Amino acid sequence: MAGKIMTTHTWRVWAIYMAIYIAADLSEEQALKQACPSCDATQLCNCSSRGLDFIPSGLTGKITVLNLAHNRIKHIRSQDLQQTVNLRMLLLQSNAISSIDEDSFRALGKLELLDLSNNSLARLSPAWFGWLFSLQHLHLQGNSYRDLGESSPFSSLRNLSSLYLGNLWFSTIRQGNFEGIELLDELWIDGGNLRQYEPGSLKAIQKINHMIINVRNTSVFSAIVSDLLHSVAWLEVKTGKSLSHLRKLTHLDISQNNFGEIPDVCEWPKNLKYLNLSSTQISKVTTCVPPTLEVLDVSANKLQEFGLQLPFLKELYLAKNQLKTLPGAAPIPNLMAMSVRRNKLSSFSREEFESFKKMELLDASDNNFICSCEFLSFIQHQAGIAQVLVGWPHQYICDSPLAVRGAQVGGVHLSLMECHRSLVVSMICVLVFLVILVLVAVGYKYHAVWYLRMTWAWLQAKRKPKRAPPKDICYDAFVSYSENDSEWVENIMVRELEQACPPFRLCLHKRDFVPGKWIVDNIIDSIEKSHKTLFVLSEHFVQSEWCKYELDFSHFRLFDENNDAAILVLLEPIQSQDIPKRFCKLRKIMNTKTYLEWPPEEEQQERFWFNLKVALKS
Repeated sequence: MAGKIMTTHTWRVWAIYMAIYIAADLSEEQALKQACPSCDATQLCNCSSRGLDFIPSGLTGKITVLNLAHNRIKHIRSQDLQQTVNLRMLLLQSNAISSIDEDSFRALGKLELLDLSNNSLARLSPAWFGWLFSLQHLHLQGNSYRDLGESSPFSSLRNLSSLYLGNLWFSTIRQGNFEGIELLDELWIDGGNLRQYEPGSLKAIQKINHMIINVRNTSVFSAIVSDLLHSVAWLEVKTGKSLSHLRKLTHLDISQNNFGEIPDVCEWPKNLKYLNLSSTQISKVTTCVPPTLEVLDVSANKLQEFGLQLPFLKELYLAKNQLKTLPGAAPIPNLMAMSVRRNKLSSFSREEFESFKKMELLDASDNNFICSCEFLSFIQHQAGIAQVLVGWPHQYICDSPLAVRGAQVGGVHLSLMECHRSLVVSMICVLVFLVILVLVAVGYKYHAVWYLRMTWAWLQAKRKPKRAPPKDICYDAFVSYSENDSEWVENIMVRELEQACPPFRLCLHKRDFVPGKWIVDNIIDSIEKSHKTLFVLSEHFVQSEWCKYELDFSHFRLFDENNDAAILVLLEPIQSQDIPKRFCKLRKIMNTKTYLEWPPEEEQQERFWFNLKVALKS
């Protein structure tokens, strides 16, 4: 019985305890919900600008982003953030925080960003950051601390990427303040009143990609720059007065850095004469470069052009860049020595070379020269160029044409064809054009198109039977004559033959050719439909183009058949040698066969007509 009473009592105590715990938890949740309405069931808790005097209770492990900026929080207690084990971002800027318990951030092992800027922290404790193993971004500017302590408050922050420090009272940086930090993507130091800097303090950081610094003290600035020469890639100076205060500075060497780019406007000491920006990864030079320079070295960068106005410049070093042409001479009129070794120069002209009036030394070696005729002509014959070019001739090598690749520029001699290829091609084109023009003119003069068409027609006619069937013979003779002999043909011969008994049927082109039909087809059809072909030869006939065409076709069609279908009538005496030489078979016929001659005497004309009629009937 006693055991049962004890058990019942235990359960009652446990129930009361749980009720109290749940009630307390509910009250914390209600308080958190009232302070930060956006925290309800979300990973983002925005409590900014709520007038809070303390960090609200009830924060849970679900929260990854907590924004408490712009409140009135003065103190961060150990238990305030004890449950926020998954917090990634904590924003506490613009409060009145003056104290932080040593283990306030102990549970924040996953925190990546902590912003404590613009508060009232008079000192920085290394214990605050001892548990922040994942922290990447830390903002501490705008507080009231005067230094960073005797040692490094950041020694445990191995993943730190960006760090923002400084305020109006920040006056001292000691050696060891940055121990533990090896690499920073961004470092901001607001040290307008920084008066003490122990040399070597920033050398602990091996590499800084971007550093923004505001320092007025000249000696402090010089010491910082000296420590950063080989570690910072991009140095951004906010004050802009520091270098100009170095009035005695004439030589400045900031080579072997990774600047990447330089601003458009800078302030420099008025007496600066020498500036070395070699191997700084810059791709463009701007008007930041002071115009007072006499020597400028921008070798081993990524420059593709150079056009700065530097009226006093005497030496310019541009080796190991990506220049394709020489810089213009007008902006640098007093230049005496220039190096463009190992760039992308393919050539330079006489005009470019002579534009540098005071040039004494030019190093253009180790470039890939295109050994064109113009370049070779200039560089091999320019007076005194061997004394100006550094490394001539051994370090000046042709890259193209392929036939001379690897040869020294001074020893290459190209042929006339290689040097004047365009001219030769132009001459060939002109010659071909003239040949075509001559052929067209000759063809036009000698009617080549006509002969081609006539030959085609003859080839087609050759496929036909050599003699047309008797039923297709329509004429006794086809008469070929000159228009100048038409009066005799039409008024005398036609009347004599067509009025004979029996009458002869003659084919005359004026009368019997089919209108609209091609002349060659008319000639072919008329000859094929005629029993004989009658040629009325005369001086006019020989000179007539029209008669030549008819003779041509007759030459092909009739004489190649070796028959006696052709009858030659000489209207007037004509020698066979007067007949064009291309009608060789016609000349042969006249020399080997009998032809009829028209007699001027009337008593012999009757005999002529008799013989002609006999020939037509044969």
